[in-house]
Parts: sequence; C-alpha cells; structure tokens
Amino acid sequence: MNDKINIEVVYALPHEQILLQLQIPQHTTVAEAIKLSGVMEKYPEIDLDKNKFGIYGKLTRADAVLRDKDRIEVYRPLLADPKEVRRKRAEEGKAMKKGGGEAAA
Repeated sequence: MNDKINIEVVYALPHEQILLQLQIPQHTTVAEAIKLSGVMEKYPEIDLDKNKFGIYGKLTRADAVLRDKDRIEVYRPLLADPKEVRRKRAEEGKAMKKGGGEAAA
C-alpha cells in the first residue's frame, strides 16, 4: 500500500505562473503541502495566515486534508475591492451619458 498521494501547487502572478507537482504523505493539509512545496521560499509574499487557497477553484481552508490528484491554488490578495471598482465604473458610465459628447455623423 502506497501512503503517498500526488498533488499540484499553483501560484500565479501577472507576469509568471508556477506549477509544482509533489508526492506527499496521505493526510497532509493544504498548509503543510504549501510548506513542503517550497513555493513560500521563492515567493515570500505568500502568508498562510493572509492568503486564501482553493482546490480546483473552490475556496478551502488551510487545515483541509488533501486527496490524491488535488490541485492547490494559492490566491493573491485583491488589489482593489471588486464592488468598489464596479461602482466607480458605473458612475463613470453615467457621467459619460450625461455629457452627451459629439454624435457621429
């Protein structure tokens, strides 16, 4: 009986993506696997207390136990609140409509 499972750890930056394939002991948690992967040494901005994590796009907790073939995704913090961005975009759209501008002939 093999007591190891195969997983992937992925982390994406705007200019670079990393995908690490690992064989880890069964019953390993998300946080333990991230530490074992070495990704935190290469990207010290990753903070297990602040970053969010997912398994195949579904948000998960750092203490979730992994299964064979899971892919852990390490998410970067948002630079802007999506609700605030949408609100500003909507306000700009209203301002443009009110201004009228020159109509194309």
